[in-house]
Amino acid sequence: MTVHFIGAGPGAADLLTVRAVELLRAAPVCLYPGTYLDPGVPAYCAPDAELIDTQHLDLDQITDHLVRATAAGKDVARLCSGDPSLYSALTEQTRRLDAHGIPWDVTPGVPAYAAAAALLGAELTVPELVQSVVLTRTRARSTAMPEPEALPNFAATGATLALHLAITRVRSLAAELTTDYGPDCPVAVVYRASQPGQLVLRGTLADIADQVEAAGLRQAAVILVGRALAPALSCAQSHLYDPARARQVAEP
Repeated sequence: MTVHFIGAGPGAADLLTVRAVELLRAAPVCLYPGTYLDPGVPAYCAPDAELIDTQHLDLDQITDHLVRATAAGKDVARLCSGDPSLYSALTEQTRRLDAHGIPWDVTPGVPAYAAAAALLGAELTVPELVQSVVLTRTRARSTAMPEPEALPNFAATGATLALHLAITRVRSLAAELTTDYGPDCPVAVVYRASQPGQLVLRGTLADIADQVEAAGLRQAAVILVGRALAPALSCAQSHLYDPARARQVAEP
């Protein structure tokens, strides 16, 4: 029997992949993070499936459920918010499954930063302005960050930043980033992108903390920082669509 780690995307039930839905419908056991998902996501499971909300479970308890179900000859759908490749504890869980000799696989999902950018109608890479996106987080009451990955090191590049798990530190982050990006740098905070109650805050490093605190946001939000977010952005044309290149391709 197999544990299927499934990216549940940003939470909306209609943003799951076709593969994810097929796995959910077939799995007799499903573990899901109830804090972050639309109830319509686990609703894809069969009516008689065992549904286990993991929001109050530690890793040992989650592992126990996975081991128990597979030992009983059942496949398991293990839903992860966003994409399993980012901040999903995939590594910790799969190491434990390997120790028990339990097969597993991974189905990707829509990452939260991509859902946030879609809601904004923003491209995070803009020709001759910014061509890199840094996906990172900061330390609050969580695991320590490696020293080379300190935020100022990323800020010095001028890349678009997608900050996860950082909403409670937005004021100190804005102050820290102002040195490299400037106080007028555009910032967007997207709370529960794609779900009921979603909220978009647009501002700059100078004022975004006031907006976040006024809205009372404490979790489930992505912070995007960078010049690519400017609403009326004037940019160079991509080489891919350069007329000269098109003529070269067309020439025999």
